[in-house]
Amino acid sequence: MKKAQMSSDYGRGGELNTFIGKGSTVNGNVKIENSLRIDGKVKGDVSCTETVVLGKGGKIEGNVTAKHVMLAGEVRGNISAEGKVFLETTAVVTGDIQAVKLVIDEGAVFDGTCAMSEQSASGSKNS
Repeated sequence: MKKAQMSSDYGRGGELNTFIGKGSTVNGNVKIENSLRIDGKVKGDVSCTETVVLGKGGKIEGNVTAKHVMLAGEVRGNISAEGKVFLETTAVVTGDIQAVKLVIDEGAVFDGTCAMSEQSASGSKNS
């Protein structure tokens, strides 16, 4: 069985190898190597080495840290990305965003502040 690959718009993206499905609820922090898709609910912080994808019905109550973040659902917490944060039309974000690039589709809701810089979310440009 082949593992799904993330869009080239988000760099290499890594393997999309972890899913939290619709109707599922995770209570506690989630830390994932590679990429993650959430269609259910997470109550806790989400940390991912590549891309976090939050589906239209998905919800995160906690902070999100990743290389890239693609949102169609709801986040109540801060988002920190080393690359791009993309809010689709159905996205609702209540919290602050720190990223190099931010894309907000018409209709998305963003209630917070945004800090954009070329530095990574960790505050260090050296790898």
